[in-house]
Amino acid sequence: MQTLIGQIDRIIYQNNGFFIAALKSGDKISAHYYESDVDHLKDAAITLKGSWDEHRTHGRTFKAHSLIVNQNELFFFLNRVVKGFTKKLTAELIERYGTDGLINILDNDIERLMEIKGMNEKRLLKLSVGWKQFRSMRLLGEFLAPFGVTPALLRLIAGAMKELKDPIEAIKHNPYTLMRINGIGFKKADEIARNMGIKVDDERRVQAAMEYTLSEYCEQEGNSCIERSALFNKLDLLLSLGNHSRYDEALEDRLREGSITLLPSLKLSPTRIYEAEVLLMNEFKRRGKTKNGPLTNDLDTFLTNQSLHLGEQQLTALEHINQGYGLIFLVGYAGTGKSTTAKALLDLLSIRHEPSLIMTCALSGIASQRIRERSGYQSATIQSLLVKFESHDTMPYQVLLIDESSMINSTLFARLMAKIERSATVIIVGDDAQLPPIGAGSPLSDAIALNFAPTVMLTQIYRQREGQAIALIANDVRRGTIPPYQEEYEDFTFIPVELSNRHALKRSLSDAEYEEAIQTHNNNLLAAVAEVTLQHLPHSREKLQTKQIQEYLNAFQVISPMRGNTLGVDNLNLLLQEYFNPNAKKKVKTFKGEFRLHDKVVHTKNDNILSTTPEEFKEGIEPSERRIFNGMCGLIFRLDEEEEMCYVFYPNEELIVQYKFDQVSDYLSLSYTLSVHKVQGMEYDTVVMVMSFSHHIMLNTKLLYTALTRAKGHCILIGESGAFESACRRLEHTKRSTVMQELAIK
Repeated sequence: MQTLIGQIDRIIYQNNGFFIAALKSGDKISAHYYESDVDHLKDAAITLKGSWDEHRTHGRTFKAHSLIVNQNELFFFLNRVVKGFTKKLTAELIERYGTDGLINILDNDIERLMEIKGMNEKRLLKLSVGWKQFRSMRLLGEFLAPFGVTPALLRLIAGAMKELKDPIEAIKHNPYTLMRINGIGFKKADEIARNMGIKVDDERRVQAAMEYTLSEYCEQEGNSCIERSALFNKLDLLLSLGNHSRYDEALEDRLREGSITLLPSLKLSPTRIYEAEVLLMNEFKRRGKTKNGPLTNDLDTFLTNQSLHLGEQQLTALEHINQGYGLIFLVGYAGTGKSTTAKALLDLLSIRHEPSLIMTCALSGIASQRIRERSGYQSATIQSLLVKFESHDTMPYQVLLIDESSMINSTLFARLMAKIERSATVIIVGDDAQLPPIGAGSPLSDAIALNFAPTVMLTQIYRQREGQAIALIANDVRRGTIPPYQEEYEDFTFIPVELSNRHALKRSLSDAEYEEAIQTHNNNLLAAVAEVTLQHLPHSREKLQTKQIQEYLNAFQVISPMRGNTLGVDNLNLLLQEYFNPNAKKKVKTFKGEFRLHDKVVHTKNDNILSTTPEEFKEGIEPSERRIFNGMCGLIFRLDEEEEMCYVFYPNEELIVQYKFDQVSDYLSLSYTLSVHKVQGMEYDTVVMVMSFSHHIMLNTKLLYTALTRAKGHCILIGESGAFESACRRLEHTKRSTVMQELAIK
């Protein structure tokens, strides 16, 4: 065993704790390091034990079996790893208290640091939080490092388990608890567990796999129940045990403890989803049968006084509400007057109820704001209502209108319905031609199909001007009809970027030549997107320069069906960032790439995060934890490099959310381009959608209809006419296996 002492000059390569680096002496080394990020080692003096290795290509490298940081270890970690400790402060503290004394103070009496000149309460709190996180993370890191846990994964685990008294014992007891942490899942937890010595047929492994498989089938694929044989087949693919008796045992345990419910049809459902759909079914039926008596005996006079000229279908909705029904479903396609009808229904109900007792809501902030502007009644997001009235049995409203209901999954819909007064009138507005909800169930579609309550279908399209075509084209797409999409319209444009004879090229060219042809075509498509972006850039920038943040975020939006490949969301975001925000004064670098001051971003996880209202922020009021939801779109308006904090303003929710620099990549993505699922419920002045056979697997009528109807002013499709026509022919009848369907046909 040889010893090498040196100072690291630069990190050449790193992956999962393994790294290759060059020393100041010019020697090359390779080693493993798990105490913190490898990047923290830059400029550090180190002692290595190992041996020299000669490689034909890479030359002479010292392969280290151990690595020790030579400088005072506490100084290194406080200065490099723990947030808040500068070199000057760290040196002063160690000189004053000594290494052991300082550790004792940081552990047990951190208030003593107020003795230090320049210390204040805010800085002390930051040091305290940083030290506590480091102490727990270091112990956890020492335990998990041998099992293949990287520093990045360690931070994720430490953050998620920070409330536990002893996370190490919890992991030892059952390493599969890790799979409940966002960003880990069963496969990574299983890798760690297997490294810890868990056997392939361990009961904990089988039960965790069953929980994961059910969750994936329901939450990811949208179902709320599954056949036993289908569940076991999926477990076989995951575990490769080939022994269904172990699955039977695990299932019986889950049935006994009540986390899985057996339906009369013998299908299986996670109990929390089963209970949600049973509640929904019962509430829809009960409210649909309830009649509270007529609101007016002269509906014609009401219509005249309100200057309403409604079509036959719209009038039917008013008649249902006037008869006193406790629940109606108002289902309308693009351009059929849902908003006009919804406002008329609320105005009719205002004969009996004060406006303060009438509430409208939607899943997204922009949809909530839209219904408020168009109806004139108060509105909120569903999540904000649930948080506001969390400690109440019910909400204090006698009328509740739920908009964009096709987006709401079963568990969230059940939580909302459970909070509504039994005597309240509920109006559920939606468009079942759009994509189904993210998550388990399809409550709107099921309720319509199963006829739980009076349903009014709006199908007649109303156009304000002759040149408007978005609604007409969208409804052709909904029916599986190819619209006259290449004609000139006021609000719809198709820009063809074709790859002629695609199939013939594939047959006649070599694989390499064909890939080159595809890439050239994709680059042509990107160039077309860039050209359209340049045309709309001045209008968007004007909104930003005049601090109209909400208008800026909603002025221009590119949409792509998929995340990956050249024409996917991720690559388009990098391209458009260079157009919208090329010369930012400040930026934070992450493994996802750069996030720049004034970037458009989208929050990607439901979590509690420190935030303030704009008024609280201006007044310097300390932030408090609020629930921040996946899909919220905002603007990075401040990057504090000294505090390492990123501030994002979400105008639709009127919130400013604070992210530590090391949280940015976990919670944020650029939003110059968004997926079709992410823009559900949103509305933009101009929408640009990429149409390519590269996305063929995703293209269908529901996806295309949803994308088209996000445009308020102008919809621009760029790409292959064949891809557009193919999408129009792929009628998507989303068929989810749900508890409501099973119980309704028993």
